Amino acid sequence: MRKIWWLVAAVLLTCRVSGWSQNQPKVIYGDDNRVDLYQLKDQRILALADSTVALFQGTDVTVDPATKQARLTTESYGGGMNLCKEEPFYEQETGAFCSGSLVAADVIMTAGHCVKSQSACEGTKFVFGFAVKKAGQLPKAVPASDVYSCGKLLGRLQEGAGADWALVKLDRPVVGHKVLALNKAGDPADKTPLFVIGHPAGLPTKVAGGASVRDASPKGYFVANLDTYGGNSGSAVFNAATLLVEGILVRGENDYVWKGNCQVSNKCPADGCRGEDVTKLSAVLSTLPARSRSEASVARVTPIGEALQAVLLELASRTPDFDQARP
Repeated sequence: MRKIWWLVAAVLLTCRVSGWSQNQPKVIYGDDNRVDLYQLKDQRILALADSTVALFQGTDVTVDPATKQARLTTESYGGGMNLCKEEPFYEQETGAFCSGSLVAADVIMTAGHCVKSQSACEGTKFVFGFAVKKAGQLPKAVPASDVYSCGKLLGRLQEGAGADWALVKLDRPVVGHKVLALNKAGDPADKTPLFVIGHPAGLPTKVAGGASVRDASPKGYFVANLDTYGGNSGSAVFNAATLLVEGILVRGENDYVWKGNCQVSNKCPADGCRGEDVTKLSAVLSTLPARSRSEASVARVTPIGEALQAVLLELASRTPDFDQARP
């Protein structure tokens, strides 16, 4: 996602999240459907949210050995972005630069532009539980056990107007959070109902529904009318009927517009503006090296290709059938 809003925000925020500058932001389509976790009653959706992560700069996460808590460096969303006070979530804090989801016991799936290299991966912390779970209780810390580091960047792809994804092997298997189920039956069709879970503008976890696929035809991605922002990059996009992951949120419309001397969310009709781009899961799976019986073909598989192949084959084998994932 090229987050155009960051061109304005760069003047207002510190450079610690300057990696957002190459990613386009998202926008509100129709009504603003974003909600905090404490506003949700559906345990199935809450369980999915529990398997999503916030990507923080490593320097913004400090573990206290005495309390076994990880303090998160955040800043004012409303003040930092010069938002109008009527803007939703004005009083909350922002800190994440991207989002991700747990797709194997020790593998996070996110957008390719969120983790551009092994060194960038090593400088990132993957944080579970950055969410508002009770009204008025903003998250300042999470259990240290819910913070993971990068073990290895297994693979990534970033096409300007195509697929955009990355798979990260964590430093250890994840405990206390379930692996998400993927739709391995094929790409979603037009009008498929959707929702997204992630960290819009770096905020605590938000769930946004009421969306659907607008155009399933592009190669490597589909277009939807999801309510997403910069920071949602890497968010898992779910099928609202099956609760299976359909793709990865990666690009979209401009986030904010000026209203006098402050900013408000850019709002579009449900079928208006450019839409939000979601990398298809098939674009990730299609990167598997072609299997061949010839020794020459096997020899051309790179070490990272072998690692990626093993992970994706594991995901395919562990993903439940469609009927098993229905609510």
